[in-house]
This record gives sequence, C-alpha cells and structure tokens, in this order.
Amino acid sequence: MTGAAAPIDRRLGGILMLLGAMAILPLMDAIAKHLSATFPLLEITWARFFFHFLVLLPILLARHRPAQLWPRRPALQILRGGLLMASTFCFFGGVSYMPLADTLAIFFISPLIVTLLAPALLGEQVGLRRRTAVAVGFIGALVIIRPGLTVFQPAALFGIGSGFIYALYSITTRKLAGTAPPLVTAAYTALFGAIGTSAVVPFVWRMPAPGELALMVLMGVIAAVGHFLIVLAYRRAEASLLSPLTYSEMIAMVAVGYAVFGDFPDFWTVVGIVILIGSGAYISIREHRTGRQTGSETDPPSPG
Repeated sequence: MTGAAAPIDRRLGGILMLLGAMAILPLMDAIAKHLSATFPLLEITWARFFFHFLVLLPILLARHRPAQLWPRRPALQILRGGLLMASTFCFFGGVSYMPLADTLAIFFISPLIVTLLAPALLGEQVGLRRRTAVAVGFIGALVIIRPGLTVFQPAALFGIGSGFIYALYSITTRKLAGTAPPLVTAAYTALFGAIGTSAVVPFVWRMPAPGELALMVLMGVIAAVGHFLIVLAYRRAEASLLSPLTYSEMIAMVAVGYAVFGDFPDFWTVVGIVILIGSGAYISIREHRTGRQTGSETDPPSPG
C-alpha cells in the first residue's frame, strides 16, 4: 500500500464505520419504542445502560491497561454520564409517544444549543454566520413542532428536553477532551448511567419475560457496538469529514420507523427536518473549519 493510499483507505474505513453506527442505532430506539408499551421508561433506560456496560467491559479491559482506567477528572465523568442518562430517558419518552423520526428531528436542536451556549460555557466566539444558522435551525424545529396548531404534541417536549440536555453533555465532553482515552470515557458514561438507573429502577421494576429480556440485552449490544464503531471511525478519519455524516441517522430512523411501525413524516415535518439538518450540518462544518470542535470522538450522534 502506498503512502497516499493508506490515508484514503483509513478515511474510507472511518466513513463506513460511522455509517454502520448510524444504521444500527435506530434499531435500539425502535426496541425502546416497542418496550415502552409494556415497561416503565426508567426500566428501559436502565437496560440500555446496564447491558451496554456489560458488553463494553471486556473490550475495555482488553484494550487498556489498569493504569489507564482511572480518569483524571472523575467529577466531570460522573456529570457526563448523568447528562446522557437524562437525555436518553427523555428521548425514549419522546419515541414512546411520537414517531421515531419526529423525535430525532426535534432532538437535533442540540448542536444549535451548543453553539448558543459555547460563548458562556466554553469561552468560544460565535460569529454572525453561525448565529444565523442557529436562527434558521430553530425555525426548522418550529416547523416540525408547530406550536399552537392542532398537530402539536406535548410529547415533543421530551425531544426538546433530550436535545437541550444532550447539548450540555456535548459541552461536558469538550471539557473532558484529552483527559482519558475515548473508550475509557465511553465506558464510564455507560457505567454511571447503569449505576444511576439501578439505584431507582427497583421502585418501578416489572419482571420481563425471556423474549422481552432478550430485547433489553439487544439494546445494550446495539448501543455498545454503535458507540465502539464511532470511536473507531473518529480514529481513522478527521471530525470535519465525519460530523456532517452523522445526520445520515435520520435516513435510517425514517426507514426503521416506516418498516416497523408504519410511521412516515408528513410534508411539513420533512421540510422542518431538511431545514434543521441543513443548519446543523452547516454549523458543524463551519466549526471545524474555524478550529472549534464542540464534541469529541466519543460523542454519539444521538442519545442512544
């Protein structure tokens, strides 16, 4: 392999890994939506984190020495895990009442919120172009939600809450950049999510049947595999190339929602999705061109 071919092959591998993660993560959200008809949201969230950590643990121990497993900023690691746990809970609440694609579309306000909060929480300057993109993105979100109209669903507040909390999670991730290997940070996020939900899930516990338990385990497997693919992808290709591709998850989410539940976004929802994703992708590209990255290689593109 020539020197020029090696980087090209690595980038292609990173692209394929990221697209693979985007293709499988909506399956986890579909399982959560299916289980929400029978189980409390807290128990579904517990299953997602608990089994995710169990699957990720042997991979973590195989790839890192014991000395690498203790993070330098444990308080921020705990905060990061708690934020993702809360964002996931809200997201699962949204999909339990709304179509998968609609919830994900509303969730995509998160990069807009990160851009708005970056000056205060990260000390970054946000120029007129990105502020304009944020305004356009929020217009797209309003087109999807349509407040004040009969189409508005209160469940959309779950998606809004999930996106806002995930923005804080992304900012926390930025502050943790370089303090621990990406896989270690991802494992701690799953661990703290599992611990946090395990402390309260006994109060709402419903014993799953074998088939239901298998679906819960599958959620954890999908989460672990998807997140691990994201870590590997960002090690092979630069964030400026990969970040806009994370919006491909919307395509997979629409396909899964239609195939499993018969849901398909209406015309105005599609218009809002296009506006919202377009503005988010522009912000992502603009941030990387100016050397400001609001996430990290451990950031999943969705709360799943």
